[in-house]
Amino acid sequence: MADQSPTVTLDLAAKAAGHSPLQSAWRRFRRNRAATISVGVIVVMALLSILVPMLSAHTIEDVNWDYLTTPPSLENGFWFGTDVNGRDLFVRTFYAGRISLAIGVLATGVALVIGVIYGAVAGYVGGWIGNVMMRFCDVLYALPTLFFIVILVTVLGAKNILFVFMCIGAVEWLTMARMVRGQTLSVRQKEYIEAARAIGLPTRIILRRYIIPNVVGPVIVYVTLLIPVNILIESYLSFLGLGVQEPMTSWGLLIAQGASELESAPWMILFPATFLTLTLFCFNFIGDGLRDALDPKEY
Repeated sequence: MADQSPTVTLDLAAKAAGHSPLQSAWRRFRRNRAATISVGVIVVMALLSILVPMLSAHTIEDVNWDYLTTPPSLENGFWFGTDVNGRDLFVRTFYAGRISLAIGVLATGVALVIGVIYGAVAGYVGGWIGNVMMRFCDVLYALPTLFFIVILVTVLGAKNILFVFMCIGAVEWLTMARMVRGQTLSVRQKEYIEAARAIGLPTRIILRRYIIPNVVGPVIVYVTLLIPVNILIESYLSFLGLGVQEPMTSWGLLIAQGASELESAPWMILFPATFLTLTLFCFNFIGDGLRDALDPKEY
């Protein structure tokens, strides 16, 4: 019997069950209560991060001299308290969420583009070219990731979020490239790939039409797991003073500022640390849910 594309196999199985592969995956994903709740939490978090700084009476830079290092209170309107400069931590926490989520998503997008293209080419071309490409990845793997990112940020003088997410994404594509290469090596031996070669389709068309669509399942799962990793890396950088700079802020920068005032003003670290932890957990639950939902063995 001729080999079939994984996508085709899933299509046939789903049609036999009376629904499409996407519908089947969605049904299994919805059965994962932790994953569905996590999606709702992330959506609410993203909306609040956009709307709160826009609608609040305070901005992230407003200094309130009468409320320096004020504890959280509903009476004075500072729900999360203020920092040592009298700035409203409620607004700053959600504005920081906007920056941290943006860096996590954009850095993952950079890693996604580089990793998928690099891994698909290395796996499909193979031979000594593919080996050289992967040995280059091994050399980069030998370098400590965070140390390498710190070097990039320091050398490039990255003082804005554009450079920060580019530096993070330029390092975090390695695992994705290896994963895509492994999937490509198994797919390229299928008969439908041989047929595409036989009729003279260009390599770029084969990669775009047949190779990449058949590795998209594991890639989607890994993307959801990479976003929290990148958010955490940005937090490390900001904590060290190498990430987001004032007057902008991020959860990592707020945690760094709160750590210096931990004994006298614990609320300064409590709220950003709580939101950061909640976000990391939610993305990991979503990744677990997608992994189970997209597993072909479940069809």
